[in-house]
Amino acid sequence: MTVPRYVIIGAGAAGVTLAAELSRVGRPAVLVARGRQLELARAGKLRYFRPDGARTLDLPAVGGPAEIALEADDVLVLATKTQQAEEALAEWARAPVAGGRWRAGEVLPVLTVQNGLEAERAALRRFSTVVGSVLWVPSTYVADGEIASPGAPVVGVFWLGSHPDGPASDAARAIAADLAAAGFETQLVADLSRWKAAKLLASVTFALDALYPAGPERDRAAALVVAEARAVLTAAGFGIADLATESTARLDDFVIHPVEGRERPGSSTWQSLARARDAETDFLNGEIALLARQLGRRAPVNAGLAARVQRAVAERTAPGSLPVDDLAEVLAAATVLVDPRTLRAELAGSRPPALLDVRWALGDPDGEKHYLDGHLPGAVYVDLETELAAPASAAQGRHPLPEPADLQRAARRWGLRTGQPVVVYDAVGGLSAARAWWLLRWAGVGDVRILDGGLAAWNAAGGPLATGAHRPDEGDIELSAGQLPVLDADSAAALPGAGGVLLDARAAERYRGEVEPVDPRAGHIPGARSLPTAENLGPDGRFLPVERLRARFAAAGVGAGGGPVGVYCGSGVTAAHEIAALAAAGFDATLFPGSWSAWSADPARPAATGPEPS
Repeated sequence: MTVPRYVIIGAGAAGVTLAAELSRVGRPAVLVARGRQLELARAGKLRYFRPDGARTLDLPAVGGPAEIALEADDVLVLATKTQQAEEALAEWARAPVAGGRWRAGEVLPVLTVQNGLEAERAALRRFSTVVGSVLWVPSTYVADGEIASPGAPVVGVFWLGSHPDGPASDAARAIAADLAAAGFETQLVADLSRWKAAKLLASVTFALDALYPAGPERDRAAALVVAEARAVLTAAGFGIADLATESTARLDDFVIHPVEGRERPGSSTWQSLARARDAETDFLNGEIALLARQLGRRAPVNAGLAARVQRAVAERTAPGSLPVDDLAEVLAAATVLVDPRTLRAELAGSRPPALLDVRWALGDPDGEKHYLDGHLPGAVYVDLETELAAPASAAQGRHPLPEPADLQRAARRWGLRTGQPVVVYDAVGGLSAARAWWLLRWAGVGDVRILDGGLAAWNAAGGPLATGAHRPDEGDIELSAGQLPVLDADSAAALPGAGGVLLDARAAERYRGEVEPVDPRAGHIPGARSLPTAENLGPDGRFLPVERLRARFAAAGVGAGGGPVGVYCGSGVTAAHEIAALAAAGFDATLFPGSWSAWSADPARPAATGPEPS
């Protein structure tokens, strides 16, 4: 029986590991390398480090298909990064086999081992037999000529299947058997796309590992990027396998051990940055952004991270060296704020956001008149008093949360459609528009942003205005309450004593109890700290830079010990603005909707006065 030869295209961490382990058990392997890695391989100077020691690899190496005579029993293994796959596939698919009787794309199977979803699609364009895989292998390639592979006793784990989905081909079964003999746990699956989607959910966090130090801010960002990716994959029709419960591979034997002097520094994206090479992010986070755009929606967190990694590659940024302020800026631009220039570009694009004009201020009943006199073209007026709040009551305050059915009817009148991004604005730096930002997120709309600086910033940037009322077609948005947590009076009162921080977003004189223009009693909730939300804005009405916001919140105790943060104001309106500022700075916070108007209406609730929390 002929033993197949594995031609491994790409001599990085995965490629060298595969070549080393296959050759160790008598499966011939040829490395296809380039540059310094090719020189070292040809000279027999590749060093392969394992938990039980290191060895020098004696493997045949070539620079391309012109240097090897392919035979009909060969197996091609595409082990390049995804961004290099198309070029490699095109080159090798044309390579002659058996002296020119065939071309490789016609008769040879190709095994793809890339992250993301693109490699299999690209391979199928040029090869008739594609075996796709999900590969877990913690190998490291940072320095030329040195590959460390710390997994033992199992070197790595393969989930393999034919592409497109279907029963495993003869080629897939044969490859799986050889990989198992070489020390890899293997599982053949008939629904490879589900397993690829599951791996992609893990891979979208590689950008964070590559750019930022570990910590709670990175953990928060990881949760956001994975949640967004999961929503997009689901909307695109991908099932997502549960690797822990559906796998028959022996995962308990896949243990990462220390390799002396060769500790694994980070993900494959981290390693690419360390070698000042292009990164695969366009096919990880960028894949999520692509799928979203094909669905007529946005994936702003993934798209923002993909762009930030590419900038880091261009600037030769050292891996893990960016501060958390940088991460907060990326997330703020994706989830909280939009500047006028970006908004104008989006409005001119194929997926323009819906615009909501939330002109409201305490004591000013003429919000709609202001809107009619001049607003962003296509914007719909939203009445805060009647559409973003239920009728006032002593128990729930001046602006209780609306019933979900009422909010959905209003949102459909505004023309909101499922999957459409939303931008809200006002003429007071977002102090009223943030209520719509928070409320729509609470009701399940994930892509909502505030126009930073509001109408004044739009005018300063030369944005056009329209007059009169804009009446869009009825929307189809589906809303459901409770997608964000809220505080009631008891939980707000308990927060300061339970290691958390309760912020009072009203003007300082109201907090101190010196004045109270609208509510039954003056003062503040005992234990709350004064942090007026208006001071989160600069003189131009735009949010302060992230580093200044973070410093301001840190001075109020936010982030110390990672305790929860709650926010209230007079009636739950401007507190939403404080929550937006916290989100822009990289902190999660919870709203007390009843706020001081509900608290002060209950005579059993104590009121503190003066500048101190208690």
